[in-house]
Amino acid sequence: MTRGGIIAAVLLTLACTACAAPQTLLLPGEDGHPVGALAVLEENGQEQVLDAPLRSARMTAGRTSLRTVKTIKPAYQRLMSGLPPAPRSYTLYFSDGATNLVPESRAVLAQIRADVAVRPGAEVQVTGHTDTVGSEEANDQLSLERARQVMAVLAAEGFPADALSAVGRGEREPAVETGDNVANAQNRRVEVIVR
Repeated sequence: MTRGGIIAAVLLTLACTACAAPQTLLLPGEDGHPVGALAVLEENGQEQVLDAPLRSARMTAGRTSLRTVKTIKPAYQRLMSGLPPAPRSYTLYFSDGATNLVPESRAVLAQIRADVAVRPGAEVQVTGHTDTVGSEEANDQLSLERARQVMAVLAAEGFPADALSAVGRGEREPAVETGDNVANAQNRRVEVIVR
């Protein structure tokens, strides 16, 4: 696009936005957290307070018209339904010094499979970890083997290999801080993030 074309596009955008009345919309808090309040000041000095999620104000020539949740919520829900689900994180635990899952983690594998099955084009990131027993080099290798073990189980279920990735972090990112050469079941884990 030429410089003149860019200037024309910017002027057109400014002209269009000048025609529209400014709007303010108070969105819901994340994960059910409460929202604050927003004061909208009119030219005549009056104040409108938006203190509930999905409450909206439109400012026009000296006055504010409030739009309620009843009119905004359906449009907001349509918008949100088009977004992909938020990433989910799962943790699997392993036997000491091995790539064998502890029995309790078998149920978590089923949850991961179910989550991936309902996400079109899902991506799965598998990160292996260890406790501090053994050398750093051995723990790096063990953590990668654990991640690959989980990835192999998921691939055997029919998930495409190109949607799966595995890395090993060894003892670098412990779930529980311990001293060196300490066996800790919470650190012997694989974290799986499904997007």
